[in-house]
Amino acid sequence: MRFGVVILPQYDWPEAARRWRAAEEYGFDHAWTYDHLAWRGLAGERWHATVPTLTAAATVTSRIGLGTFVASPNYRHPVPFAKDIATVDQVAGGRVLLGLGSGGTGFDAYVLGQPELTPRERFERYAEFVEALDVLLRFEAPGSGGVSFEGSWYTASSARMVGEPSQHPRMPLHLAANGPKALALAARLGDGWVTTSRDGDDAQSWWRAAGELSARLDDACDAIGRDPSTIARTLSLDSEAFHSLASVRAFEDAVGRAAELGFTDVVSHWPREHGLYAADEAVLDEVAARLPGLR
Repeated sequence: MRFGVVILPQYDWPEAARRWRAAEEYGFDHAWTYDHLAWRGLAGERWHATVPTLTAAATVTSRIGLGTFVASPNYRHPVPFAKDIATVDQVAGGRVLLGLGSGGTGFDAYVLGQPELTPRERFERYAEFVEALDVLLRFEAPGSGGVSFEGSWYTASSARMVGEPSQHPRMPLHLAANGPKALALAARLGDGWVTTSRDGDDAQSWWRAAGELSARLDDACDAIGRDPSTIARTLSLDSEAFHSLASVRAFEDAVGRAAELGFTDVVSHWPREHGLYAADEAVLDEVAARLPGLR
């Protein structure tokens, strides 16, 4: 089992730097931040941009993986985003994990005056976004003339990237997916799969849904002849109803259940002072001390 922590982009530097350094010192395998312009009930609070945050995090760490949890096409075009995130990866020495999702239907979906999309349109845009990034983030041979494509949602004409990528053949794509089409996309192009399970009335239904989704990913891999064990499976252990770092016991129980369901990675949210994901950082201290024994 590998362990990750989400650090919401709410803290000014150097307070944010303390958290990113500590995530590495604690022994976490990866650390992530949200890629939103604003998010739900926290929209009125301080909220920094994702790419600069990860760039800064790369300069104060040396080992830990750094990721987006998750980036979406709601307000991004794959060409400038690919160049941005590839530059972060170069600064980080090849440690970026690119989490991608279809994008929610909240603030980010409409802040630029976008029309409301149907679920089908949202998936088609997401698939095209992922496919474009899959190409853009690979090595562009000198003299190749750049990367060009024309789709229903995105177009590029001789786009130039940063050059040889810091990871080969490109940085890993961790694709968020719950529905059948998105799970098929994750099976086809993902190096990893990310899920928050499905909202449920209680913890038992939440865990049951997580197991069902993992089994459906197996089916999606089998359908294209891919070995299901070749895709990393990341489960966010937190929801609006419960927080895995509420206590050490809660964390250990959640990790055990995730392992039983075949997840290779789990992610918890760094305790906030109040509101959503509120918890005592002392619990994080104790959990970190126990990580070696939980692997």
